[in-house]
Amino acid sequence: MTNMSNMKMAHMLAFVLVVVGAVNWGLIGLMNLNVVGMLFGPWPVIERLVYVLVGLSGLYLAGTHMTDCRMCSMKK
Repeated sequence: MTNMSNMKMAHMLAFVLVVVGAVNWGLIGLMNLNVVGMLFGPWPVIERLVYVLVGLSGLYLAGTHMTDCRMCSMKK
């Protein structure tokens, strides 16, 4: 695998995890429904790992956004 495909894979994984986290928070706010907790509740270590990965993904996307986003990286 090339470095570019590794970066794209990391970006896509981070994006999916951030979307999962956003949807989960939306469901918690709207219906008090924690899907991650429902799926991984019997395994609290896995549930906590998912939350950590979602948080790290958010930090990764925030740090790489200006170079990855086509609209933000456009020169005016």
